[in-house]
Amino acid sequence: MPLPDIIADGAIIPALRATSKKHLLQELAERAATLTGRPAKDIFDTLVERENLGSTGAGSGIAIPHGKLPKLERVFGLFARLERPVDFDAIDGQPVDLVFTLLAPEGAGADHLKALSRIARLTRDPANVQKLRSARDEATLRALLASSPETHAA
Repeated sequence: MPLPDIIADGAIIPALRATSKKHLLQELAERAATLTGRPAKDIFDTLVERENLGSTGAGSGIAIPHGKLPKLERVFGLFARLERPVDFDAIDGQPVDLVFTLLAPEGAGADHLKALSRIARLTRDPANVQKLRSARDEATLRALLASSPETHAA
């Protein structure tokens, strides 16, 4: 399943304002709740629980907060480009400005891992990352996610 298939309409935020990691996770949970129909508190708690195991700040200004939720019907992705980077306790100590959030049904082991792998491949290429950072609107970000060959690899 390509990344554009898991990132629904309205699940791309081109200029998110957040002042901290907690605030960022709250904003992401609110947006995800609107799009998935799951309670924002449940989403926030799931993301925080995963962060407590170790930061999902992958380095180079990228974070991939993720978790599994009961009663979610499919893997759901949300992408946000932050107006200003925030400290995310990333492995390289760098603040985060690109965030891919993944939520999966409780039993979606393989699909969840495949989606994480696709994001990792996309963000491994510095040219892709720079294009995502430069984009200023949802349509451009969606086109970049859809056109990148890494999003279609298995």
